[in-house]
Amino acid sequence: MMDKIETGVKGENLAAEFLVRKGFEVVARNFRFNRGEIDLIIKRNDWIVFVEVKTRTSTEFAEPEDYVTDFKARKIYEAAEEYIFRNDWQGHVRFDIVSVKLSDKPEITHFEDAINE
Repeated sequence: MMDKIETGVKGENLAAEFLVRKGFEVVARNFRFNRGEIDLIIKRNDWIVFVEVKTRTSTEFAEPEDYVTDFKARKIYEAAEEYIFRNDWQGHVRFDIVSVKLSDKPEITHFEDAINE
């Protein structure tokens, strides 16, 4: 059985591979600012997308995406603002969630524009 960290890392790796297959470029992983962290920062054309990856081995209590709280969303926004400032990003911005359900055949669902202020 995987521990929580191993589960998260596996989910982030699967999500990154999934998004690359969809035509995105991964430009950063685990970007931290203050107490916030962005799992994946991806880019395509003039869009930068900040991605929260939620991975679960069981959906007995809730779906993975249900674990993105308002507090977590605020921390993602704060970190995204810092990333945008540091990189002088002038293009479009979006906040997505990627849900990963680990099993024999992992299920990955991409929710675009899923985190709103």
